[in-house]
Amino acid sequence: MARPRQFDEDQVLRAVRDQFWDAGYTATSLEDLMRVSGLGKGSLYGAFGDKHQLFLRALREYTDTSGGHLREMLTSAPRALDALRAFVLAPVSDPGGTAAQRGCLMANSTCELATTDPDVLAEARRTYEATTALVAECVVRAQDEGDLPRDVDPVATARALLAAQQGIVFMGRTGLDIDTLTATARTLADRFLPDA
Repeated sequence: MARPRQFDEDQVLRAVRDQFWDAGYTATSLEDLMRVSGLGKGSLYGAFGDKHQLFLRALREYTDTSGGHLREMLTSAPRALDALRAFVLAPVSDPGGTAAQRGCLMANSTCELATTDPDVLAEARRTYEATTALVAECVVRAQDEGDLPRDVDPVATARALLAAQQGIVFMGRTGLDIDTLTATARTLADRFLPDA
């Protein structure tokens, strides 16, 4: 009879997610994963599989959680145009700009692994398509509210907004100062989403 697990699975996944997020997949060792999780190799791999399976699980948890937060942010704003502007400005919205400099785990992982790891490429495509769909729904709402022209293609606009937002994330990873990043993000938001 198998012994019950003596650890909090969600807590372990958050710890290893943060390790992968901060160091990247390649630079994270088994010793790093054991240290941050507090588990031995047998327990860690017995519960989650090998390093690759653990990484994919942590990445999927991250993207699912982020997608839920994005849906809530886009649908709960009283005005869709404000939600779209908040989406573009999200990488520079935290005090000190740590989010922009840390980057997005999905974006970081895409850059590091998508050309060599088909599982990461598939997760990136799934994530970016889901994000595009959520943002496109918000674009349609902004059109219905009279804040965006009816002739604007919602999906093309959503992809452009995602590219703008991710561009800020990538620029942040280079260490660009937060004031410059914020000014750039505001310029992009103003260009794509003029306030009515």
